[in-house]
Amino acid sequence: MYIVDSYSLAVVFCIITMLGWGSWANTLKLTPSKWEFPLYYWDYSIGLVLTTLLFGFTFGSTGNEGRSFVTDLTQADISALSSAFIGGVVFNIANLLVVAATAIAGLSVAFPIAIGLALVIGVTVNYLAVPLGNPVILVIGIALVVAAIIVDAFAYRRLPQEKSGDQKKGIIISIIAGVLMGFFYRFVAASMTTEFANPVTGLLTPYSAMFVFSIGLFISNFVFNTWFMYKPVTGGKVSYTDYFKLGSPKLHLIGILGGLIWGAAMEFNLIASEHAGYAISYGLGQGATMISAAWGVFVWKEFAKAPKSTNKLLAAMFVLFILGLSLIVIARVN
Repeated sequence: MYIVDSYSLAVVFCIITMLGWGSWANTLKLTPSKWEFPLYYWDYSIGLVLTTLLFGFTFGSTGNEGRSFVTDLTQADISALSSAFIGGVVFNIANLLVVAATAIAGLSVAFPIAIGLALVIGVTVNYLAVPLGNPVILVIGIALVVAAIIVDAFAYRRLPQEKSGDQKKGIIISIIAGVLMGFFYRFVAASMTTEFANPVTGLLTPYSAMFVFSIGLFISNFVFNTWFMYKPVTGGKVSYTDYFKLGSPKLHLIGILGGLIWGAAMEFNLIASEHAGYAISYGLGQGATMISAAWGVFVWKEFAKAPKSTNKLLAAMFVLFILGLSLIVIARVN
């Protein structure tokens, strides 16, 4: 299996993660209003599973170090498999809520609040489990990210709302999603060996852990996404018939592309975790909040109707995020 051999390369991989996690939701924005997000999400989950298989049979099955993809899966014990699977289930409900919040409030609001909160919780939980990096610098970095989240929420409140209650609904869903999102990574990390070249028997390596994670997401989709289909938090009710009746090949490919982008980003993140440490690897990857906010502000013009003075709040948000993420990277160097 392919293994990262330096911290600098691990940081590069985490930056790729950040770009991917911050950009995949653009595929949702490309779908028409008739294609409600639960329908999109089925294709997203399929794309995610296919991506893990692609990585498993390529990067995960080459090289002389570690265990190959199939060998790694077959030797894993039930606790490791269960942990990675649960990680996929927890992520799934969190991500569905993020997608719902994006549909209500936009990329520049849902991601900074939900994923920013997930960053704070995830970095803390993963550092306590595997303490790599300077804790003081990490805490300061996290504090700056929290400040960025608060500033973004204030900016969002300055937007005119088309429906009464949209502001509150978008923020509440984002917060719930962020809390859940903050814990999924720990389950995946707990299923993995910390030394990839000489993996511990019974535990998984990044490629196999990611595959089991994707299966947990896909199977739980029949519960969680079905609920969103028939009891939507936004948009209209849809059915399984609509998935086949309304979906064109182009629409299905857009959703699959979204899953491919997120899944590839997660693969790079797990591969980087050996040298970066789980806390920093996850924290830097969740710099996706800044990337998604940039898409929402500069490409999708989600704040076009806000007062001009809102631009100062948005600028402050980006500065706080950049400073916070920089300190998270520096924490491991020191």
